[in-house]
Amino acid sequence: MPHEFEVRHEVTINATPEAVWKAISEGPGIDSWFMGHTELEPREGGRGSHTFPGEAPSGSTVTAWEPGKHLAYRGDLNEDGTFMAFEYLIEGRESGSTVLRFVHSGFLGGDWEAEHDALKVGDLQYLLKLTAYVEHFPSRLSTHNMFLFKPQVPAERAWPALATALGLDGEIRQGDKVTIAIEGLVPQDGVVDWVARPGEFVGVRTDDGLYMFVHAQDNVVVEHHAYTDIDGEAFERAWQSWLDTALV
Repeated sequence: MPHEFEVRHEVTINATPEAVWKAISEGPGIDSWFMGHTELEPREGGRGSHTFPGEAPSGSTVTAWEPGKHLAYRGDLNEDGTFMAFEYLIEGRESGSTVLRFVHSGFLGGDWEAEHDALKVGDLQYLLKLTAYVEHFPSRLSTHNMFLFKPQVPAERAWPALATALGLDGEIRQGDKVTIAIEGLVPQDGVVDWVARPGEFVGVRTDDGLYMFVHAQDNVVVEHHAYTDIDGEAFERAWQSWLDTALV
């Protein structure tokens, strides 16, 4: 039996409401911080489509469209009665910053309590990733998106290997200066933008890209958005090799 759920988060972004709106309402903007590929028809009643890595596209309908203020869309109903809906409320501040309120709701099935708990944590990470994108890469669109994962990796192996790849000795902390150095890629300097639920999510920003490293349910995930032209195939080969050799 489906169970109703709701997740609410609020973040303050040091950018204008117009910049935030472009990042959440236009397909190329969404693809520049969220995983997968999104298309969104820009009007109330318009149709949307989102494709997660390795999955079939899912459809949605825009239920609110007020540019710079309010965006909402609802996913199509599944056969088991489950669906998800997303709402963004934008409020500009005199300082030039923006308060973004996010509501994720709908009905979950199966192990809904565990999924609800995962959504509460995961949703916030993508809002932090959105914040980093809008604040540090304004008007830049992702030229290549990467989503790689490796299963069955315990946390005690995952995070020391990542710290080594970042040029760190010990715990990964917000604000740490890093040098990302893995075989097959030119070393990149960057900074740890955020660490959430230590041992689970780490965001790293370079001059031309944004990473998110995840460890959840013994899976390691590496996400990356490039904001300059790169050899995407070579980039993915290097990171896949790192996953295959550093996390054994």
